[in-house]
Amino acid sequence: MSVAGTYDTVVKSPMGDQKGTFTVVPGDDGNTFTGSMAGGMGSMDIENGTIDGDKLTWKMNMTVPMPMTLDCEATVNGDQLTGAVNAGAFGSMPLTGQRQG
Repeated sequence: MSVAGTYDTVVKSPMGDQKGTFTVVPGDDGNTFTGSMAGGMGSMDIENGTIDGDKLTWKMNMTVPMPMTLDCEATVNGDQLTGAVNAGAFGSMPLTGQRQG
């Protein structure tokens, strides 16, 4: 099954649950993807998105509430997405999601 799609996500952060919408748009090569993560603190573009089977890895540059690069990974299993967002000194935060539609 393709990893492409839009997912309703929740990141368990120190500031409480951060709900968002994660969009995955695979590239023509099938090994990369672009997209965005939009939520209560704005939208962040996906950078360096890679696809390895059902595993996604990517980076996002957060600006609010402070500038920080987030290192992310997730595995897609059917319509479920599970993974983690690593926020540097703030540690790793669990990420879960459900594909829309």
